[in-house]
Parts: sequence; structure tokens; C-alpha cells
Amino acid sequence: MDSRRSTQRAALTPERIVAAALELADADGIAGVSMRAVAGRLGVQAMSLYNHIPGREALLDHMVDAVFSEISPPDPAAGWRAAMEQRACSARAVLARHHWAVGLLDSRSRPGPATLEYHEATLRSLRTHGFSVPATAHAVAALDAYIYGFVLQEVSLPFSSPDELEAVAESLLDEETARRYPFFTEFARTHALQQGYDFGAEFEHGLTMLLDSLAPDRPDVPTS
Repeated sequence: MDSRRSTQRAALTPERIVAAALELADADGIAGVSMRAVAGRLGVQAMSLYNHIPGREALLDHMVDAVFSEISPPDPAAGWRAAMEQRACSARAVLARHHWAVGLLDSRSRPGPATLEYHEATLRSLRTHGFSVPATAHAVAALDAYIYGFVLQEVSLPFSSPDELEAVAESLLDEETARRYPFFTEFARTHALQQGYDFGAEFEHGLTMLLDSLAPDRPDVPTS
């Protein structure tokens, strides 16, 4: 037993600790992540974690940096629009796996290297393709608000399949609802309940509309 525990302690690394914390957060949300819970998942004593990561706040810093490391940074060889579209789609896919991270990504006062590299790549892509510093700030704020907001809405929906959506809608769409809320009823019956409807498909439509508004040469976009 002592030999096994010594092996576990020797094998313990910051990377293993962070990976275990990510698994906990993905399963139970960020509230379920504590040094004790992570240690339990790894089969070690909680105090052994502190030899590698000083506490929960530092662990959160590492977790956020790990999430940023999974997002594909903008391709410097691509045009700004293709780069921002790729960035947005990658961020959405990663946050769908780690939805607890939506409210944490830009909250850390000690960002890690993956976080800084991701932001540097984003800013470089826009600045080298004609965006002024103010226009870059507007673009990043608008894009991130859209991405984070869409993911937050997407993971909070009370259905995950067409059958579940239909069950939720039918529980609401009685005669009284139709009388009092005709446009809600119209939208549900003629759009959301139609075969092939996928809320997630709205992401690309909205992203296209947003990117159309961000061209750096628009007259209403600041240039300095």
C-alpha cells in the first residue's frame, strides 16, 4: 500500500491535476471542483496537490488556460473574416464540452501562456488585416459576447433532441396560449417544430450577420 501511494505521489503532476479538475467540472460544474475532490479523483491525499498547485484559485487559472489551449487560434495566413469565423466555431465547440468555463474565460487576473497566445493571435489577425486598435476592440467584444452568449443559451435549453423539443412545445401550446401569444405560437408551430429544425444551426447565421458588420473599411468604423 505504501509503495502504491509513493508511486501515485511520484506520478502526480500539474497536468494530471488539471486534467482531473476538468473532468470534475465537465461532470458536475465548477462548484464541484475543490482540491479535496480533485485529490479524491486522483486517489491521493489533498495535501499532495499543494506541492504542485498552491490552491483552488491557482487551479482555476490552470483550468481556464487549458480550455484556451483547446481553442484553435486564428490562422495568420487566412483573411480576417475566415480567421474570425474559424475562431468562433472552434470556441463554440470547446465551450460546448466545457460549458462551466463560459463565465470564467476572461475572469482571471493571472492569465496563462495559452490564454495570452490565443488573444495575441486574435489581435494580430485583425490588426494586420486593416483594423484600427479601436475597431479591433469593437470586433473582439462583439464576437466574444456573441460566442459566449450563444453557448450559454444553447447549453441551457430545456431540450436536447427534436422529440424533447416537441414535448416541451406541446405542453405550452394549448388554445389559451395561442389566443394570448399568437406570435409565439406561430414561431413554434411554423419554425421551431418543423422537421430538421436545429437551434445550433442559428450560430452560423448569426455569426455571418455579425461578421458582415465588422468590415474595417466601413465608414462608421473608427480608424484611429
